[in-house]
Amino acid sequence: MSKDTLGAVSRDAVQWAFRLLIGRDPHDESETKFHLQHGSVEALRAAFFNTPEFDKLYLQHRRDRHYEAPLFLLQPPDDPAIPWHFASPVLAAPVSQLCTAAQFDEPAFAAWCERLDMVPSPHRKIWEFCFVAAAMEAAGVLRPGTRALGFGVGTEPLPALLASCGAMVVATDAPADLIADQGWASTGQHATGLRVLDRPRILPFEMLQAKVAFQPVDMNAIPGTLRGFDVCWSSCALEHLGSIEHGLRFIEESLRTLRPGGYAIHTTEFNLSSNHQTMEVPALSLFRKRDIEALATRLSAAGHHLLPLNFHPGDREVDAHIDLPPYAMPHLKLQVAQFVITSIGLIIRKAG
Repeated sequence: MSKDTLGAVSRDAVQWAFRLLIGRDPHDESETKFHLQHGSVEALRAAFFNTPEFDKLYLQHRRDRHYEAPLFLLQPPDDPAIPWHFASPVLAAPVSQLCTAAQFDEPAFAAWCERLDMVPSPHRKIWEFCFVAAAMEAAGVLRPGTRALGFGVGTEPLPALLASCGAMVVATDAPADLIADQGWASTGQHATGLRVLDRPRILPFEMLQAKVAFQPVDMNAIPGTLRGFDVCWSSCALEHLGSIEHGLRFIEESLRTLRPGGYAIHTTEFNLSSNHQTMEVPALSLFRKRDIEALATRLSAAGHHLLPLNFHPGDREVDAHIDLPPYAMPHLKLQVAQFVITSIGLIIRKAG
């Protein structure tokens, strides 16, 4: 990503802020140059939060903050070969599903939070880690001898969980030069080595060092040396790869790292508002139902198996709540520009 010398943020970050926070592109070059002068991504965000356009864009959603599922979520895929059902998702028996409130009330959620050293809270980011762990257990890979590969691991607890089960793990995150202008390092959400993956209540750091190796990896250019793994995963990373197609291609390419019959488990941002319009800027893409279904068709054509799609958005009162910028915790659904989003988890078994 290009970085301008006027300040500490890039043109891509400025474009992202315009579209996400006020719903438009810059009118001209002078607007872009003005915001390139901010000293950090946090200062850039704050500048947009204090504009009348931000207030206007989100004012309607402050008055009506309840989500109602649109008809397209209830409709089966256009491709009849895509496995699909529509029912309240269950964390204890995961398929390719959305984050919903009922899953937080399952005994499985509390159990996974304990194993992952997390305080149980109804927040979609916590759900993502629990979903990945539950999918790994269902796939039979939380055991000694498993070879696991994590993409964009940040500071998540999954490498420590796998190591505590006896797995050998390669944990990766983006090279520092790729994320320097996106704010991840400053928020503590980027890994640069094993120390940030230390979870002493899951296992001692010495055991983590023995079981986990770290290396920088560009998710848009996965090295050919990463091969033969039993499972790979990513948690809300692929939406930051540049576009919807970049994210879908990453999922397909991640399967190359697996042995035949291995599992890829990924979570990302899902557009609950529209199956046509969406947000797609270099720093953030919101995946629509149609994008996920197109991926399913591509995977099937290559002989891979995507576990059944379940787009049920939840039927509890909490499922109707929409959080707004600058976002409070906890939340399951939030507003991004004109779109309501949540997390989706995908489970894919490689051909063979």
